[in-house]
Formats: sequence, C-alpha cells, structure tokens
Amino acid sequence: MLQKFIAECSDYDFKMFLEMNKPKSWLKSVSAFSNGIGGILFFGVDENRNFINIQNPQFICDKISELINSKIDPIPTYIIEPKTEIYHGVNYVYIVLKIMPGPSTPYYYSSDGVKEAYIRSGNQSIKAPRYILEELILKGNNKTYDSIVTSYLKNDYSFSFFEANFLNITHSKLTEDDYVSFSLMNSLGYLTNAGVLLADQNIYRHNRIFCTRWNGLNKTSLEEASDDAEYSGSLVKLLDSALNFVKNNTKKKWKKEAHGRVEMPEYNDIAIREAIVNALIHRQYTNVGSEVTIDIYDDRIDITSPGPTASGVIINKNIENKIPSIRRNPIIADIFSRMNYMDRRGSGFDKIINWTNRLFNDGKNHVEFYATPTHFSVIIYNANYVNDKVNGTKNGTKNDTKSGTKNGVNNFELNSIEKEVYNIMKMKANVTINEIVEKTGKSQRTIKRVVANLKSYGIIKRSGSNKGGKWDVL
Repeated sequence: MLQKFIAECSDYDFKMFLEMNKPKSWLKSVSAFSNGIGGILFFGVDENRNFINIQNPQFICDKISELINSKIDPIPTYIIEPKTEIYHGVNYVYIVLKIMPGPSTPYYYSSDGVKEAYIRSGNQSIKAPRYILEELILKGNNKTYDSIVTSYLKNDYSFSFFEANFLNITHSKLTEDDYVSFSLMNSLGYLTNAGVLLADQNIYRHNRIFCTRWNGLNKTSLEEASDDAEYSGSLVKLLDSALNFVKNNTKKKWKKEAHGRVEMPEYNDIAIREAIVNALIHRQYTNVGSEVTIDIYDDRIDITSPGPTASGVIINKNIENKIPSIRRNPIIADIFSRMNYMDRRGSGFDKIINWTNRLFNDGKNHVEFYATPTHFSVIIYNANYVNDKVNGTKNGTKNDTKSGTKNGVNNFELNSIEKEVYNIMKMKANVTINEIVEKTGKSQRTIKRVVANLKSYGIIKRSGSNKGGKWDVL
C-alpha cells in the first residue's frame, strides 16, 4: 500500500510514533486536513517509508480518537485503521488515520484556552492566515464572500459599464428585480459583495488588475518594462481592459498560402479570456492586500490571482487529475456565465489547454498551472516565439536577402497602438514623439517602444535630424 506514497506531501504525513505528550505535532495536521481536501496520517512509518512497528495498536487507536475528540473543535470525520504489511520478511503493524474534508470549517486545534486553525502549505501544516480563516468561517456557515450583504446602497453608485455590456450580450436590460434575483443586492437595496465588485466605482481598492509587458524572459525592474497599466472598477471593465492590454502587447503574424491568408497569432483569444475570467471570478477577495496580475514576457503570459483553488488542490505545472468544479464566488460566476464569458460546466482549464495547443500543433502541452495555498497561476506560452527561435528569427522577423528588407514586415498584423502611431506619422511626417504622446494618451516610454517596433518592421524610418527631420512612412 505504501509504495504509491513517495514522500510527505500536501495530503498525507508520516509519523514514526504517536506523540501523546505534545499532540499538537500531529493534531495540527488533522485540523489542516479537515479545513482542506482531507488527508492521511500514517503512524509507525518514518518519512522514508521505513516501518517502525506499532506494539499496541488498539491502545494507539483509542488514544488517537481520544485526543482528536478532545482537542479538535468541531470534531472532524475520520477513520482509524490498523494495517499490516510484510517488509523484508517481517510483518509490521502501522496505523492509518484518514481525515475527511469537513463542511463545518474552520476546524480548530484547541488547547489551554487557545484555538488555532491550520491549513496545508506544501508538506507542512501552518496556522491559517486571517484572510483564509475568514473564508473558512464563511464556508462553515454555508456562505460565500460574494453573497455577503454590505452597507453600500445600490442607488449611491453607478453600474453603466456592467449594464451596457449585459444588454449588448444578452439583449436584455437589467432591472431592479434582476439585481435582487441575481443576488447583487437585497430587497432593501443594499449591495452584496458581488454587486460592489460590479459597480463602476472602485469601492474595494484591492479589486484591481496590474498588467506589465516585460522586455525579455524575466521580471527584473520597471525600467525593463515596455508597458504597464493598473485597472480598477467593475469586474466587467477589468476583463475588458485586461484583454485590450494583452491585445495591444502581443502580435499576430500571417502568411500567404494557396487558399488564402493564414493568421498566426501568438496566443489564442479564447484561452487568454478564459484564464483572465478564471482569475477574476475565483480569486480570494478576502485577501485584501493583493491583486490579479498579468505579466507578459517575450515567450509567455503569466496570469496570477490571489488564493488557492476553491477545492484546495495543490498543482505543480500539470493538471494530472480532474479538479472538482467548485466556485469560490458563485454569484459572480453566474453573472459571467449569463454574459457568455464562461460556461457552467467547469471546462475553462480544458479550453485554455486545447485552444493554446492548437496553435503549436506539435502534440505537446504548452500551458502550465500552479496552485499553492497563497495563489493560482496560469502560464500560457507564445506559439510564435518557439517557431521564431527554431527558424532563427528575432521578434518574428528575419532578413530577406533578396530585397534587403525584413521578411515578415507585411506579414505582421500591427496591434492597435502600433496602427494608431503609424497612421499619425502617415498624416504628419514631422510629428514629434511628444505630439504622439498627447494624441494617443500613452506614456512616452510606450510610444518610444512602439516607434522602435515600427522601425524594426521596416515600415518607417527617420530622415534628417531629430529636431528638423521627418518620418518616411512606407
């Protein structure tokens, strides 16, 4: 039986013997397993899976039960089983304590008048941070963060962006009754947390997305970023702004084939949208000191949200088993589902993987997931970056020895800001960088980066001096 347990991890622990004088050493794991996805404690086995042997299994089983019932509050659901296994010709006895995930969270370790709730972090049981404890309390009361009624009256705030998009997508105008039936406010007009998060105003400061386009493959400092933005307000606005940021900071190549033009985007739009939607609706809003982040590198996009998975499952790179479809914020999820930003079947991860891998078409996986007790990340790799490296190109272009220009110039579909700057230069050849900054509303750093891109594509060049010169637009 023990052969499948390689080492201590997030859902099981090995104990050489039962510590009775200092039971906290193992009871905190009972608390953590009950507050999470459950787990197993093995008594009579060391961390290298060597058997120690239990001499009096009935006494140990009784003592385990006694200590759990007296020191864990509320009493969790568990099973104790003595087991035997032949190891190197010797029949060893060990004890398996299986802890079930509990509905009445938080499960506290209680001793000397002090109550502490624990969670799993890797192979350790740690004291639950305040924001996780708050979520455990909500879960124990059969409530979710987004269902809590606030002291904010709906009539004091506007919902123009949410309502306009809802009407545009569903062809249905939101009424006051809809706000109540969708659990966005109560019958007295007070908003739930879900309603607050959909308001135009940034009522909760932590309801933000930080987006950065880094130069290169690593995050170093802001000086190494070519574009960055911070968005706040309605969740629907956050989604729209984040998608536009990604669109403006990624490229789409195309090539001509016999049957017509074939587009070659760096990322699949559906996969990116699913990842951002997942970050917004499943993030842990009780963690007020953190935000959703989107980091774009040359070879990948990293989308990270605060908090673990709602089920507590730990993921390291690949999703090997089906993750339970549990919605941390079901009211918000329902609204996004009504607006066709997601479906109700919990197929978001599959969409991210399948749509991304179609771009590569090499039979390999190019999406990574990381779930820890503090955050959840999706990493989606750039389909063109890999191909460009293989073909010896740089940033999607390579020298065309026939024409002396960069092959792929006309095979790039400019992003929106690149198109805007290009058209401004086409209309006014002597336009300055400062004038472009004023016309576009973008930062000087962003405009300089865009101009450098346009130069590298070979579609603009500078004639004359910086002061009196002009732009030659091809």
